[in-house]
Amino acid sequence: MKAAGAIGRHGHRDATLLLIAYRHGLRVSEVTSLRWDQVDMKQGLMHVNRVKNGLPSTHPIRGPELRALRRLQKDYAGPYVFSTERLGPMTTATVRKLMARAGEQAKLPFPVHPHMLRHACGYKLANEGHDTRALQHYLGHKNIQHAVRYTELAPDRFKNFWRD
Repeated sequence: MKAAGAIGRHGHRDATLLLIAYRHGLRVSEVTSLRWDQVDMKQGLMHVNRVKNGLPSTHPIRGPELRALRRLQKDYAGPYVFSTERLGPMTTATVRKLMARAGEQAKLPFPVHPHMLRHACGYKLANEGHDTRALQHYLGHKNIQHAVRYTELAPDRFKNFWRD
């Protein structure tokens, strides 16, 4: 997902929001409450505060994310990473509408919502073979059973059990 092909007046902000939410498995309330003081551009790190009594963690931020965030910081200088023109935090309802519009523009045959990005993150990381315990901590789950769901559908999960 690239932030460059964004549409509309807030296209870059919206595309960056979707990128960050997906890559870090953020819930809609976590992405709307994300503040610039949680992002260390020099170190390439983002401190994620989880809701629902989840485990906080520190995630690496990679090149495409860093570039998108640097550009965003120039346009929105308030305390929130994803802010309105008045520099307040975006609402969760706005993010839900944004996600629904993105799904329509992509001509997806089903309605989409922000939590799908979190699930997509979990399934992608599980399908790449990441350890379930690491996945648990990355997504902030206190109970590993909530992370196990992502590994159950991985098509290659038994691939390297026997090599002879």
